[in-house]
Amino acid sequence: MTSSSHIERQATNVLKKTGVEAPPVPVHLVAQRLGLLVESVQLGDEVSGVLVIDGEAGVIGYNASHPGVRQRFTIAHEIAHYLLHRTDSSLFIDQRYFTAFRDHRSSDGSDPREREANAFAACLLMPSQLVRREIEHQSFDLADEEGLDALAETFQVSTQAMAIRLSNLGLFASPA
Repeated sequence: MTSSSHIERQATNVLKKTGVEAPPVPVHLVAQRLGLLVESVQLGDEVSGVLVIDGEAGVIGYNASHPGVRQRFTIAHEIAHYLLHRTDSSLFIDQRYFTAFRDHRSSDGSDPREREANAFAACLLMPSQLVRREIEHQSFDLADEEGLDALAETFQVSTQAMAIRLSNLGLFASPA
């Protein structure tokens, strides 16, 4: 299992290479600069995204029917699989393709790869330095639900994702 500090550094390095300096992180552009094709697809309610890798090339399919904030997180999550897990032979379907499906294990934390991908997605979409800068410059009152909503909107992520990220950064006590 990859450490959270290592995941944070990897996400930061990806952002540096893509020149991201302000929220919201252009996740489609990040994927494109990594050589990944991103497509909106119909996946049904149970699947958020799919990643197919062929050598150095990859295609991310995200659920067209999910809300925009969910789509952004899914794309970032699949980028994480591409960067962190593409050599994991346990999920190869064919000798050339690796497929990672988001499922019930993705959100309940039972698969270490899914936890890593979620952590990476949070670091990528809500970089610690940008979150801290926004809190300082915008004077968000994080004790107020409206402040949390506004910060989430700035980064184009869900309020829940922002609350978890703030908690992980030690900036906000997550709800009980």
